[in-house]
Amino acid sequence: MSDSYKNFIKRLKLLIKKHPSLITTTLSNIFTMRLIGNKTHGDLAEIAISEFVNQYMYDFRATHVGKDLFRAKSKEEDIRVTSEIDEQEFQVSLKAYGDGPLQLSTDKTFSMFPRLERENRIVTDKKTIDIIFSGPEFSEFEEINVLPLIYNEKTQQCNIMVFDYEKAKREVASIVRVDAGRGRKHPIYKFSNKSEEYICEVRYGGSSANALQRGLWTHTRNGMKYFESVTNGWIDYSHNQVLVKLFSHALVSSDTGHSEALKRVQEDIEKIRKKESI
Repeated sequence: MSDSYKNFIKRLKLLIKKHPSLITTTLSNIFTMRLIGNKTHGDLAEIAISEFVNQYMYDFRATHVGKDLFRAKSKEEDIRVTSEIDEQEFQVSLKAYGDGPLQLSTDKTFSMFPRLERENRIVTDKKTIDIIFSGPEFSEFEEINVLPLIYNEKTQQCNIMVFDYEKAKREVASIVRVDAGRGRKHPIYKFSNKSEEYICEVRYGGSSANALQRGLWTHTRNGMKYFESVTNGWIDYSHNQVLVKLFSHALVSSDTGHSEALKRVQEDIEKIRKKESI
């Protein structure tokens, strides 16, 4: 996690603590998109969080990278953020996942798993573990600025949880190969602390594996102590049925109607900003 991203997270956490209604409204709108499609909320979350930064975080500006540009990038990024104070730019990979398994990196070069294959099935020597983390295969481990929006649809709660890579690396005490089985098609390497508590895992990722069967993963429930909640815990959200109706009408109306609607929305944002004294 870059220093610029750490500062961004610190400022975001402070904003949410002072003005919780802003993020509650935004996340409610984001997860309402699941009423339209199971995966719709993920793409729209990238746009929504970019706009949230631009509207409410005066010392940062954000740009949604877009899917075409994203696919052409060597690094995983959905949002590009720039500090208005020092002009430092950093990329953010946004994840909108249910409460459970969370992919931290797709490991596009398929280098993590083969590197671990060169070791014994069980690695507990701290020096060896440090060597593994310091190698180029694991350079992505703390370079990717992942911003996970985690939700529990049954309880209608959500949480912005940031994985603490530094703490994870520091506390890994064992790396164990776990063979396929129990619902796993491919083997994994499980990383645990000295109390044998789960931290994260590296999945296989060979030619026969899909995106969900490869890369660096963790689990938001099993690895809870390695996350920092930016929203200061779980927050309740509700579905915005008006937003769904607005989308349906917008899709069959002209750009003239869109322009008029946008003016009203911008006026509403200004009212929110004044009310929250932002």
